[in-house]
Amino acid sequence: MNFERLREKLNILADAAKYDVSCSSSGSKRTNTNKGLGDSSGMGICHSYTEDGRCISLLKILLTNHCIFDCAYCVSRKSNDIKRAGFKIQEVVDLTINFYRRNYIEGLFLSSGIFSSPDYTMERLIAVAKKLRLEENFNGYIHLKSIPGCSDELMQEAGLYADRLSINIEIPTVSGLKLLAPEKDHKDFIRPMETVKNSISIYQAEKKLFRKTPVYAPAGQSTQMIVGATGESDKDIMYSAVHYYSTYKMKRVYYSGYVPVLEDNRLPALGTEVPMLRENRLYQTDWLLRFYGFDVRELLNKDHPNLDVDIDPKLSWALRNLQHFPVDVNKADKRMLARIPGLGMKSVYKIINARRYRKLNWEHLKAIGIAMNRAKYFMVCDSKDWERRDLEPQRIKSMILQSSQSKYQKMYNQQLQLF
Repeated sequence: MNFERLREKLNILADAAKYDVSCSSSGSKRTNTNKGLGDSSGMGICHSYTEDGRCISLLKILLTNHCIFDCAYCVSRKSNDIKRAGFKIQEVVDLTINFYRRNYIEGLFLSSGIFSSPDYTMERLIAVAKKLRLEENFNGYIHLKSIPGCSDELMQEAGLYADRLSINIEIPTVSGLKLLAPEKDHKDFIRPMETVKNSISIYQAEKKLFRKTPVYAPAGQSTQMIVGATGESDKDIMYSAVHYYSTYKMKRVYYSGYVPVLEDNRLPALGTEVPMLRENRLYQTDWLLRFYGFDVRELLNKDHPNLDVDIDPKLSWALRNLQHFPVDVNKADKRMLARIPGLGMKSVYKIINARRYRKLNWEHLKAIGIAMNRAKYFMVCDSKDWERRDLEPQRIKSMILQSSQSKYQKMYNQQLQLF
């Protein structure tokens, strides 16, 4: 084995994989059997997180950065003058096992450029996972990226060996994809999602009848959108995300800010990368939709198509809807408590439990750990004082901003003005 060449491949293909952020390992329950290697439910070289919040390490690489497509936003596009490399199937298997035995990693995240054809590429990805499971008895976490346009049969087989499958939708809208990747068909992204969703449902139903039914993609499927490569508003992005959550039962939708690396008149200019702040606001919105009971139309609509830069989405909604406030924390239901700025879901449950024993006042709420610099303007409790005192929304916003400073303040840049 040529170790220098293998090291070079690893440097090239690990670097090329860094643009894919959808590598969370949450949701898998694959346990170690027959004295094999690894345990995806007990894992603790990219960092990801298990279902219970523990940080783990994954070997995150591309099988190859050769690609038959010329997508304007992709660093591996066929017209880009970069070093190319490709792993053999056995090389990826050996790297994974050797890295695991040295305690460098606890799982594998494997993606690939598309070479020859979608089916040929997907077959090789599956071959890696199959060898790890059957020949090496590896029970660690495996995340495979699905290849757009591959057959339903291959997608069904992939789910038998991978913990999670994902296919990146890449651009949030069909029109954006046609502009930047005219060789690709939006339907080629959708069909694998539909296949995985249906297969998960079938295997789960069979598992109830037959105990020995194999698990199929136990961590579900996810997708990723590139933010800022085209002119989509935050509304366009989040409405697309809601569609994928509801239609294809996604575990997660990831948002990756576009980093301009190529000169192209269809793309933002070099030096106008999407600020981390915009990604952060999208993830906050995603969280509100999935865990706080918000409807996307409440947060983003034709009158408010983009998220605010200086305040988080929940505070923004509250300031636009002061008719719902103040909320009495000693009487309100869980839904309304969750809408108070400064209250996370853990704080909501603490309030619900604590008020069973006594009425809560400001001191009790501070002890619970509520962010009082925001919450005090939107709630009342067993105290006479009410901090809002009929203040106007802009005045409340100003007072909150004066008492806090975003960690993203230094990351504001000019692309925020483009959307």
